[in-house]
Amino acid sequence: MSKRIRHHVNPLRLDFFATGAQRVELPTDRPVEVELGCADARWLFERAKVDPGLALVGVEIREELVKLVQRRAQAAGLDLRIVYANINQDLETLFAGGSVARFVVNFPDPWFKQRQRKRRLVTDELVRVLWTKLRPGGEVFFQSDVWDLALDAMDVFERADDAFTNARGPWSFLPRNPFGVQSKRELYCEEDRRPIWRMLYQKKGLSPR
Repeated sequence: MSKRIRHHVNPLRLDFFATGAQRVELPTDRPVEVELGCADARWLFERAKVDPGLALVGVEIREELVKLVQRRAQAAGLDLRIVYANINQDLETLFAGGSVARFVVNFPDPWFKQRQRKRRLVTDELVRVLWTKLRPGGEVFFQSDVWDLALDAMDVFERADDAFTNARGPWSFLPRNPFGVQSKRELYCEEDRRPIWRMLYQKKGLSPR
């Protein structure tokens, strides 16, 4: 019997602070795109098809899911790197400074209850680390079907206006997904006619305060 993979896990749980994550060796001859919290990695599989010139990396905290996606990528003959890591603590270790062209955050866990908000992915500290890992002009693409979560994430990036520029202008969402591929959650939302809030930020020259 296969082990059940949980839909949501608490990234602040003690046993997730010993993932053993190490530096990911990345190619220097092509742009690197990293999906944070890649889940089943549908986004990465589709990106590999439409833009084979990318070096694609997925980061996921559920180890069983990482192993499953690794097997699928190998069977498909795709060069996808899926890393078992805790984004909240391991991102600093995983990537060298200035090595990533784009980070993608697709529908992160909303953690609705007030006492759970500290578990949300997009924080001031995350923005600081993303800035250090992005190459000059690098991007962060975010999307969510939860308005409160999207607005909360936008607030974090807008307050770091010395470090990131909103591609649509201050406090503005993208009208559509500009990348031509969809995550599993995105497909579900569109089929169910649920609104999706998307944003794209570009790295500026100054580090966050």
